Amino acid sequence: MPGRFARVALLTTVFVCAACGLVYELSLVTLGSYLIGDTATQASITLSVMVCAMGIGALAAKPLRHRAAAAFVAVELALALFGGLSVLMLYAAYAWLNLYTAALVLAACVIGALVGAEIPLLMEMLQRIRRQDAGSAVADLFAADYVGALLGGLAFPFLLLPVFGQIRGSLIVGVVNAVAGLVLIVVWFRRDLSRLLRVALGAVTLLVAGVLLGSYVYADRFEATAQQALFTYPIVWQRQTEYQKIVLTESVSPFGNRDTRLFLNGDLQFSSVDEYRYHEAMVHPALAGPRKNVLVIGGGDGLALREILKYPDVETVTLVELDPVMIELARTDSRLTELNRNSFADPRVRAVTADAFSWLRTAESDYDAVIVDLPDPDQTSIAKLYSTEFYAMTTQVLAPGATMVVQSGSPFFAPHSYWCIGATIRASGLHVLPYHVDVPSFGDWGFFLVTREPDPRLALEPPAPLRSIDRQSLPAATVFAPDRRDTGEQPSTLMHPVILDLARKEWV
Repeated sequence: MPGRFARVALLTTVFVCAACGLVYELSLVTLGSYLIGDTATQASITLSVMVCAMGIGALAAKPLRHRAAAAFVAVELALALFGGLSVLMLYAAYAWLNLYTAALVLAACVIGALVGAEIPLLMEMLQRIRRQDAGSAVADLFAADYVGALLGGLAFPFLLLPVFGQIRGSLIVGVVNAVAGLVLIVVWFRRDLSRLLRVALGAVTLLVAGVLLGSYVYADRFEATAQQALFTYPIVWQRQTEYQKIVLTESVSPFGNRDTRLFLNGDLQFSSVDEYRYHEAMVHPALAGPRKNVLVIGGGDGLALREILKYPDVETVTLVELDPVMIELARTDSRLTELNRNSFADPRVRAVTADAFSWLRTAESDYDAVIVDLPDPDQTSIAKLYSTEFYAMTTQVLAPGATMVVQSGSPFFAPHSYWCIGATIRASGLHVLPYHVDVPSFGDWGFFLVTREPDPRLALEPPAPLRSIDRQSLPAATVFAPDRRDTGEQPSTLMHPVILDLARKEWV
């Protein structure tokens, strides 16, 4: 065996394969957080199952050490094929079979076992090049492995995900994985393989690369088909941003009525048919008092802005939205500008692209009304915006006599989640009044009116009649049936976040 160059080539291959293996892991975690939510749970399941499978794979590869070179190429080809197609297969399992969690565990097991099988085979080949102390060999091998993992960990969020997307990024890594394993063996360990075996492995490598590249070509078509399977109505606009998956669907009824719907990470945010019921109920009770300066946290679609800007005495509205793509969509898409009445073009509006939690820590202005219109907390990154600490920070921007409203989910479908938000707001030292309205697209939907002063009350002072509520119907919004009343939940904090399980619509 050639000595120095073979060692460098082998350790370089370890470096590349480690990067590929970590990309597969991160792809599974990220896909789960997009589709299911609750990033912590998805990461825990994926990593724990994968690490366990790595140990099993390492043990299973021990009998293959006498044919280490051929076994290593076979392992890399299997890993390239399964790892490269893993995101595509999991997406298909989610879209058509409703078997995502079982498919995730299976994928983590297979990928983990194949990654674990690499180590004993690589160790055997390293020792064949030049015998050395076991501790020294392990140090060399693991150094290349861990540094390669760093490359994969950085390449995934900063290159593969933003440039190629999840499906195509995994497919590219799969091709790199297959070629790296074959090159190592054919160039430096070809004497371990017969001519027939080299030809066979080369042919299989071409086949695997062909499957992955073919999947790359048809990735957009597959993704569009799979996504459409998740939505009732045709998708008219979609984009995977740095923060979320944004989808617009649209349908036209036989009577000519158009229904535009916005989804974030698969969760319905509004239907144009009845969104006015949600936004009128949320905004106008909070603006019944002082409203010179208004703060909106979330609400990047501009529909809450539309209701706020109906008041001529509102002087400034500051909207804090994390995703700039959402704001740009609301500003430029004709479907949304028609709904929000081009609210972002109003000179009274100032849009701020920032994480609301971090922004509140340094905010200095006092606001007469605060509208908190955020997605449901189905991920740890959003759960912090439903924490005691978050609501405590909002008290810093509340002017004397100010009113805040928080959208809080459904007291019927998710009563524990709804009342947990109320308990969390109270734990921050504020006073709450729960109320709920009927929004057909959502069902029974609830809010909390929040003040510093005790005994907050619902009131309305709209500049024109509203379509869904008036002073006579308003008292009924504060009445809850016996099966929807306070369930006595504990508050959510940063250290003990409560995350909505979308599968059960309850808190975990």
